Amino acid sequence: MKPKIFFTKLVGTGNDFILIDNRQKRIRSHKVVAQRLTHRQNGIGADGVLFLERARSRKANLRMRIFNPDGSEAEMCGNGIRCLVYYAYHHGLVPKRMQIETIAGVLAAEITEKGQIRVQLSSPKDWKLDLSFQRDGVMLQGGFVNTGVPHAVFLVDDLEKMDVGELGRWIRYHSAFAPRGTNVNFVQCKGPRQIAVRTYERGVEAETLACGTGVTASALISSQQKKVSPPIQVSTKGGETLTVDFKQESDTIQQVWLEGSVRMTFKGEIFHV
Repeated sequence: MKPKIFFTKLVGTGNDFILIDNRQKRIRSHKVVAQRLTHRQNGIGADGVLFLERARSRKANLRMRIFNPDGSEAEMCGNGIRCLVYYAYHHGLVPKRMQIETIAGVLAAEITEKGQIRVQLSSPKDWKLDLSFQRDGVMLQGGFVNTGVPHAVFLVDDLEKMDVGELGRWIRYHSAFAPRGTNVNFVQCKGPRQIAVRTYERGVEAETLACGTGVTASALISSQQKKVSPPIQVSTKGGETLTVDFKQESDTIQQVWLEGSVRMTFKGEIFHV
């Protein structure tokens, strides 16, 4: 019999993840494990697999690696890191304020007084504020920013009428973002501090109920387009809300924080990986 893998299932604002404590390095084929466990018929089912590992950096408490259902490793995941922080804190592995190592850098995180999970993301980079695409008579205008992973953001008048799957897939693979591609977000402004977002996620290759770095990118681009001001409440496809806050000094945006809730849904063990 193959050795069993113990896992925990967590949900961060609609994004569901399988978390495996891999501090003892029992899992070495991360890609294969992620592909098999995320399958929603033959595995457990999830938007991704979080591997909690020992930090390599002396500045960090723990290390996070995240793998998508297609087996690719993501640089970062806003809702994923919030889920890992929730797990680590509630299992006594970290204090209320901590540092988590990711491919995107060592990121600060904390548990708020209300039990929310708050994470400081890496400084946004690779800005483009003049994106324009046209397909089948639909004109899309917006911007691009890397919030740990790449995101294209388009402001629209009616979010519910957007074909996120078709348009998102087309933009995700567009030559403008080759060779790695991009995540794609569609945003509707709802007020001076409120937006709604739908996201097509690279690696999942479908629309998801939420995306933490996508929510953050959407808030940043909407702010730069003078549509909203921080702190920004972001409604997601899953029906929950995340808060994005940041400081802007001159032309520089700093101290970008993502805050929201996390739920631990169940634990178990699986044998057939």
